[in-house]
Amino acid sequence: MRTLTMWSTPAACMMCILFGIICDVKQVCSQPKLIQRETDQNPDGITKLKEDIHTVINQIHSLSSENENTRTLSSSFTVESVDLNAYFGVLGNLYGVFQPLMRERFFDDLPKMLVCILSGRQDCGLEAELTKTVSLELGKPLLMLMSSLRSQTCTTQDDGADGKSNSFLRAYLRMGESTAATLNGFQQMFLKILSSLPLSGKLMTALSDVVDNAVKYVSAFMATVLQVPMDYIKIALQFGIRIPSLKGKETCEQGDLKQLIMWGIKHNVSWSFGNSIIDILLETFLASEQSLCTYPGPECQSSPSAPFQRSVQEADTDNSHYMLLKCDRRNLAGLNDTLCAEILAGSREGSSTSVLTLCQALSSLSAMQMEQVWSNMCYVIQALVSPLVSRSSDCSVGDTKPSPAVTSPSQTLPLPRSAPHRIAREASNLKQLACNYKNWLQDEVVDAVLVSLCSDNEREPFVKQVCHNALLMRKLLSDQMNTWLYGYCANASADPEYMVSQFCVYEEWIDKPSVPVDPSLLEFCMNLDGPRLTTLICEHNRFFMLLLSNPENMRFMPNCSNLVSPPPIPGLDSLMLDSCRYSEWHDVMQITTDVLSKCILRDPRGFTREVCSNKTFLNSLLSKKENSWLGSHCNTSLTSPPTEAPKPFSIADWCDYHTWGERQVDDSVVGLCWQYDKLAFQKNVCCKASVFEKLLQDPQNKWVKSVCADLKEIEEIEVLRQVCKYSDWTRPIIVDMTELALCAEIDPLNFTSKVCSNETVLQNLLANQDNTWLIQHCANYSKPGTSPGGGGGQGGGVMGFNPAEQCQYSSWSVSLPDAALLTLCWEHDQTKFVSSICPNPGLLFLLARELSSKWVSTMCATYTNYTSTNNTTAEHNVCLAKKLVRQFNWTCSADFTSVCQPGASQNMVLQMMVRCWVESLRSRVGDLLTPPVVTMMEQGVSTTVVILLALEEVQNTSLHVTENIRLSVLSSVARYLEQENDLDKKRVLLQCFGRVLTSLMQTARDVTSDEFFIIKEYFSIPLSSLRSVLSAAHITTVRLILQYYSRNKDTLQLPDNYLSTMVSVLFQTHLVKDGSLFPELAPLLAAASPADIHALPSLQNNANVRETINRYLGSMSLDRRRAFGLWYSKVLPPSKITRGHQSLIRDTGNLITYLPFHNFQHLSPAQLLDGLDVLQRNTLSPLKQEFIAQSLIGTYRNLTAQDFTRLGNLSCLADSKDLLVYKGTKAFRVIQEFVMNCTREGRSLPSHLTSSVLLNSTELSVPTSLSPDRLAELAHLLPSLGVTFLQRLTSSQLPAVLPALDSVPFSPEQASIIVDKLSSSNTLSTPGRLEELGSLVVGVKTEALLTLTSDKLLSSLPAMAQHTPGFSPPQANAISAKLWGFPEVVGWLDDVEPLLYCTPLLSILPRTHQLVNNITTASTKPWNTQQAKAIFKEVLGTKPNLIKQDFLSLGTVGQGVSCKALQERFRADPLPLSVRRILAFLRQQPSPLHTSLKKCVIDELYQFEFFSQLLEDLGAEIALSMPVSTIKKFSTDMMDTLRKIIIKDLHQFIVLSRTKQELLVDKMVQRMGMYTGVFTEEEFRSLGIMATFVVDEVFVQLDRSFFTDNLDFLRGLCYSSSKMDIVASILQEPAAFGPVQSWNQTTLSQVDRFLFFLPEERLQKISPELMTVGRIEKLFMSQRQWEHGDVGIHCLDKNERRRFFEKQQFVLQYFLGFLKIKPLSPTPMVPTCEILHTTAPSAWTSKSLTSMSSSAFSNCLELIGQDPFLASYQRSQVVKKVKETYGPVSSYSQSVISQLGGLAVELSVEELTTLRLTDRRSIASMGAVSAWSNRQLAALFTAVLNSTKQSPSQLDSSTLVAMGYIVCGAKTTEMNTFNAVEFSKAVLWLGQLRLSCSEEQLLALVGLLTHSLAFGLMSSWGTDVFIEIGVLAAGISDMAMSSLVKEQIEGITPVAISMISPKRFAAVFRQQQISMFSYEQAAAVTGEQLSALSDVQKTALAMVLTPWEDRPVDFRGKSLGLALSHSPLCLIVGLLILLIIPRYPDLICPGT
Repeated sequence: MRTLTMWSTPAACMMCILFGIICDVKQVCSQPKLIQRETDQNPDGITKLKEDIHTVINQIHSLSSENENTRTLSSSFTVESVDLNAYFGVLGNLYGVFQPLMRERFFDDLPKMLVCILSGRQDCGLEAELTKTVSLELGKPLLMLMSSLRSQTCTTQDDGADGKSNSFLRAYLRMGESTAATLNGFQQMFLKILSSLPLSGKLMTALSDVVDNAVKYVSAFMATVLQVPMDYIKIALQFGIRIPSLKGKETCEQGDLKQLIMWGIKHNVSWSFGNSIIDILLETFLASEQSLCTYPGPECQSSPSAPFQRSVQEADTDNSHYMLLKCDRRNLAGLNDTLCAEILAGSREGSSTSVLTLCQALSSLSAMQMEQVWSNMCYVIQALVSPLVSRSSDCSVGDTKPSPAVTSPSQTLPLPRSAPHRIAREASNLKQLACNYKNWLQDEVVDAVLVSLCSDNEREPFVKQVCHNALLMRKLLSDQMNTWLYGYCANASADPEYMVSQFCVYEEWIDKPSVPVDPSLLEFCMNLDGPRLTTLICEHNRFFMLLLSNPENMRFMPNCSNLVSPPPIPGLDSLMLDSCRYSEWHDVMQITTDVLSKCILRDPRGFTREVCSNKTFLNSLLSKKENSWLGSHCNTSLTSPPTEAPKPFSIADWCDYHTWGERQVDDSVVGLCWQYDKLAFQKNVCCKASVFEKLLQDPQNKWVKSVCADLKEIEEIEVLRQVCKYSDWTRPIIVDMTELALCAEIDPLNFTSKVCSNETVLQNLLANQDNTWLIQHCANYSKPGTSPGGGGGQGGGVMGFNPAEQCQYSSWSVSLPDAALLTLCWEHDQTKFVSSICPNPGLLFLLARELSSKWVSTMCATYTNYTSTNNTTAEHNVCLAKKLVRQFNWTCSADFTSVCQPGASQNMVLQMMVRCWVESLRSRVGDLLTPPVVTMMEQGVSTTVVILLALEEVQNTSLHVTENIRLSVLSSVARYLEQENDLDKKRVLLQCFGRVLTSLMQTARDVTSDEFFIIKEYFSIPLSSLRSVLSAAHITTVRLILQYYSRNKDTLQLPDNYLSTMVSVLFQTHLVKDGSLFPELAPLLAAASPADIHALPSLQNNANVRETINRYLGSMSLDRRRAFGLWYSKVLPPSKITRGHQSLIRDTGNLITYLPFHNFQHLSPAQLLDGLDVLQRNTLSPLKQEFIAQSLIGTYRNLTAQDFTRLGNLSCLADSKDLLVYKGTKAFRVIQEFVMNCTREGRSLPSHLTSSVLLNSTELSVPTSLSPDRLAELAHLLPSLGVTFLQRLTSSQLPAVLPALDSVPFSPEQASIIVDKLSSSNTLSTPGRLEELGSLVVGVKTEALLTLTSDKLLSSLPAMAQHTPGFSPPQANAISAKLWGFPEVVGWLDDVEPLLYCTPLLSILPRTHQLVNNITTASTKPWNTQQAKAIFKEVLGTKPNLIKQDFLSLGTVGQGVSCKALQERFRADPLPLSVRRILAFLRQQPSPLHTSLKKCVIDELYQFEFFSQLLEDLGAEIALSMPVSTIKKFSTDMMDTLRKIIIKDLHQFIVLSRTKQELLVDKMVQRMGMYTGVFTEEEFRSLGIMATFVVDEVFVQLDRSFFTDNLDFLRGLCYSSSKMDIVASILQEPAAFGPVQSWNQTTLSQVDRFLFFLPEERLQKISPELMTVGRIEKLFMSQRQWEHGDVGIHCLDKNERRRFFEKQQFVLQYFLGFLKIKPLSPTPMVPTCEILHTTAPSAWTSKSLTSMSSSAFSNCLELIGQDPFLASYQRSQVVKKVKETYGPVSSYSQSVISQLGGLAVELSVEELTTLRLTDRRSIASMGAVSAWSNRQLAALFTAVLNSTKQSPSQLDSSTLVAMGYIVCGAKTTEMNTFNAVEFSKAVLWLGQLRLSCSEEQLLALVGLLTHSLAFGLMSSWGTDVFIEIGVLAAGISDMAMSSLVKEQIEGITPVAISMISPKRFAAVFRQQQISMFSYEQAAAVTGEQLSALSDVQKTALAMVLTPWEDRPVDFRGKSLGLALSHSPLCLIVGLLILLIIPRYPDLICPGT
């Protein structure tokens, strides 16, 4: 009756629905106010309407006042209590009121009105009050209707005792048994109807047309109708779901799946949820019958009836922040983030008026009002939905109170306490189920299926709790079903080193031979630890036999034939040494006689020392009777200790097969011979019955029987290894039929026992229908009549198993059996098993869903086929779903396997039907639906998915949404990322939704291509955003990124800065949180910056981390290795090192090599010796090498030859006195070998070391006795032996040694001696002779070269030019002048290329036209600047179009481009791309660009607006040519770009003048803000070579720890004198090395050449014992090495070098005692020639030099003559020694004259006149000296003419080049007679010398150059000629010089400018010409020249030096070493004072 009454009120219910129902929303009692609006009604009508509305409102209130609890809708409210007549009366009056309201646009204003009501405002109007009253008071009937419907869903108390909330929705989804039965019958009837329909082709076509039309029109109608509701819903969702965004920030919140979908809707992502929504609906309404009791137990005895319900508490905890349907929200999105923003802005077309009204109303609300609207609307929805999803009050059980219809935010839904707890099969809440890993250890058995399920759905916790828990892993692995865990944990980012350490414990395998090694474990170890395991198998025969005892392991056996045969003791490098580790022999019972014998054999000395000498241990061994022989052995060994190493291993010694038949052979020897001597083993063992049978008597040799087979069987074994993997078949996998057949054929015995007799394996294999032949095959091996699978009898069974009691098949439908019970029942109760299970489709379906029981359904199908008779019809096998699909002619790609299995439910069939119907329909939908309809449907589906996700969230009910949309989301995102070009959107997607995307990826074990595509997009993120994106990534995402990178790094080709940023983020963000990530970061370690390495978390004590670093250190740069060493030093302080055990280095590994030296130096000699191999395989710094050598060799005095072999070249760094201890021993021969290697490699060694170890030999005293082979070995030492030794060699000894001499760096005189001896036996014209000379070519006389033909020179030139030193200037001039005299030379360019740089311009000029005609070849040759300018001038004249059309094709000729032509190129195409191409072209030129060209480029480009963008394209050479005044205007970014440019090309910076260097760096430091605070390592390294040019105030703040840790780096830089003083001060600080008095040898090694920075008073306080001769030599050699390096060669000017040398001289003379002796005291030390080479002759006193033996003095004469710092008094004393040795000057040979060098300055004019200067070599020796007086020059010029018997006019170009400075010795009249052509060819060399010629002489020489056959009239000279003539330009006449034009002035060299006399300079250069000077020319103006200038000239000069400045400032490079202050005012004042008063340096700005 209640039901009938309720259904009698439909009108009232529908009316209430129209106006909405608001339950439990607080009623706002406001005074009714009428909204004023325009109307046509008269005032009386309006008043009447108001009165009617008031009347209706009062009636409604009076109606509801009858029950005070009406609005709470309590459970006591019933239908009977409602007066329906009163309701109808009110509704009638209400209808009368609404008629005029509707005419007044009531519904148009309804959205606005509802917003006003919901916001709680008081002024919403009378209509709003009416609407609110109707909704509040008249909603009771509808709510009662819903409540009544809900109460009908209640079952009895027993049925409802499960504790689940019985809502209407849940009840419908679940249904009772009666409803299910009815539905089942309807489904059966429906399927029968479908299957029996007579569907003809015409009928199908008609149906298809009907469906198509229906779809077309219905979809169009729905799109029209649903557009407005969809807009409302979308706006609501956008308000409720705040979408994460960046909005100018670097971080964002992590969005969930709802937010991701909403973001996609907003950004037009095509989600493609069509299939997914269908799957969700099918899972909900056509769910397959299944049991949720996955894990049977006492708590789960009945089939559950509801989807799994998550706990409310958990949902609130996890998702409260993002929960959509939560009414107390405070995090709503803003209006601008919703659709309303587009609608209000008018950018969205087609929006309805009501939606616009809603948006306008919402836009007027405040944030608080918006939250109120949301809250009230939320309660409305809850009120409507609550009856559907909450528990009815009529369904209460016991005393449980009913839950209210509407739950307040603070309330929860209580569950009935009487409800029993159940475990539901739902992966989303495995923690609540059975994935309680702690309990797994306590449980007796853990279900294998449960393990698999947990691994799938809880990947991270599973890996952490299982894979990282060896104890639990072992327990799980005890179940054969879990062997997949090996591979899973290895691939699931588990720590592989940990896994190996726990499971690949090979020692335990050997100790337990009775326990077979499982093949899966062996495969696991082979994959993760392959190299080590392979080595053990191949080198440890016992280990090999242990593994081979299990035939299934045969397939893993490696091929040992490629390995070196091991010693007989297993594995000397690994397990073999383990056996003989005597310190680990604790249990004597474990030490077998075999081990003792082998250790004695392989390690006799060690055994004697460690065992025989230890009486206690020896006695314990002797306590075993079988070891009684050991006593006599030890007595003998101690009496006569073994000294020789055991003889090399020979397999024949051990495998003496002829004795095996007569004696007992150790089983390890048998295994050894089988491994390494298989052919002989087969012949002598397998083929000899007596031996074979003898071996088989030992049970350990049973394996021999299997290996002794014929070749076919061996091949079959190999096949078995690869194919017949029986252990894998125990798992449910698909095995190919052909593989099974092969195994059955070649391995029948194992196949029968492991397949036919194993029911589990057999049934797994029968899952493949192709394998049904197994039934008959296995039947042949079983009892007759028995079905495949085993016995069919009952009652049998294993002990303790009773099938009758335990196989309760009837209960399995309720509680599924576990895998073990299922298998036991099948094996021991087969008949009943088949009869009970196979006919039950429901049970079959449940079993088929479980991995462990899936085989049952296949078995039943196979069993049926096996037992059926031949008349079985095909109807039994008909699949209903397939039949129906074919019947309806649908195209379906779905998999029918599960639907066609026995026991498939009707729901599954219907699901398949629906899917296939939708798929067939989808193919036609594209043509039926219009784009707007498709868009509408896609948005509708996407919105539905969001709402379903929200429902899942709030009701904690799984609707299977996530698992159904997972793949769609991933594929849609991948497709969007592939198509989207907006990187900002991609960044938001990956950064803000990366975690939810990762969670979707982790649903399955295998990552799909779409998922990897998403991961791939992380590598497309712009570098600027990479840090923030990766920082937000989840740790799982990071692992996937690393996995992808590891697999695809070669394809990705990421730049270094990208990788560096990537690893920086991972280090700083993720590694700190999870240290286990480190092994996966290994491939990126080489990209980590040192700063990031320093900041690594404290993982040093993690062994896996340390081993990972050790493995990858070799692939890192040196600075990164040192950074890791510094990081590791944090846990390895000096105290811990000193306390460390002897094996500290070996235990630590490679890392210890890179410790900072202040830690490294605390390693003891014992530790160093023990870990020497580790140290040697790494890159040791020179300091550490020296420390190791001196620690070991200086400490130990009994090192063996083997020890020195291990030391290798480190032996060269020891003190010679320590090495000489071993003289006469075998070790000394090894020492000599390595010292020889060091000298051969070019290492600089102290003289005493080489002389005492190598040169102090009797064989060297008789050079003629040396054989050619011995001479070849000594080839690299011949320069050290000197000219006297070379002169004593015979000409017959040298030809055979020539190949060894061609690369030895001989001096010119030494080379000439060898060449002369070679020439005496074989002339230079012999074919190939010149090429063979190599570096000896420098000794060939120029005269000899001139006699050779052009063909001979051309063929030899390329080979000769490759060696260093190359040709001397006279040689080069002679060859080039001769070859360029031939017209054919243009075709010889490839041959003459090596000498192009020194080819005279005059030789090139006549050939320019031919060169331009062959411009393709000429454009590839390395011309010098003047040559390129001459060729370019010819191009400009003959091929001007080439410059315009293809300027870049000029190649190397481009450096000669004129400024005008270059300007035209820039202006012709002023685009950045074209300009950059030209700049790149200029940067690639082979020679430095001329100053004028660089200035032209800067002046032209500076006018472009994009000049700042071109800075990097300029390159260092052009960029640094800009004035400092321009550079100082750079922005911070530009300055940073300039900094990077300089660091890449430091040469261009180091060649600048000191003043410009300091000013440039000062501006850079100011711009980059480095002036304050500590000068940090980062700042220092960022400046690179410029770091030491900062002002002193900055440099003095240098970080001291960086200073002490990086001395080797700092020593390579350039220091001014003030910086040297600062460095010296820092060295003596306590934070560094303290006072010099406390320094030791190690300190001196660290300080090295910085010692010369110390002031003399400090140097004298160093302990004299430390400053040995060897130490002083090392200091000198270190300084010389730096001076010859890239930095040192340009660092110091001539004066600075002189001052620094004086410090070196003081150190040598003070510590060797020269400064302490009295005048008559004997010389403290007479230097050898070798020590003069390592130090410098000028550092020694003249007395010590003259005290040298004649032989030593002769050997070093050439060296002494070339010393630039030799003082006059020293030279005079040495010259006396020369005269004593060689007699009078007139008798000096050409050789002696060549060696004199600067010493000849001390000869008198008369003596010089008597010199016989016949060879160009001797002339060049004298011509290279610049210190001659005018009289000496004249004497030398006369001597040259007299000696060569030539007149001045006969001198050729090579002679003039050789004369050098001597040219100025000619008189002016003589100069005028010079051959103009020859002189012009020599001017290239002469113009580079600062000649001391007078103005008249220079004028005469210039006159020669103007000859018509030379360069012609001066007016025709271009820049090229002026560059060529160099300093000779200073001799141009006054008139000619004053007439020079800009192009000519640009060619004058700065040296030539400085050589012009001040008076002439002021007279010839007007201010216009001075303004044409380059910066370098202006800076070369001397002070005297400057003082002679007028004010106008000075101003012009200043403007050149400081362009664009307000005042002239002169900084011309004349820095006196002042330290520049950072104050600009101080800087300018100081420079002005320097300009005005250069002679008073004390007036320079104080404090600078």
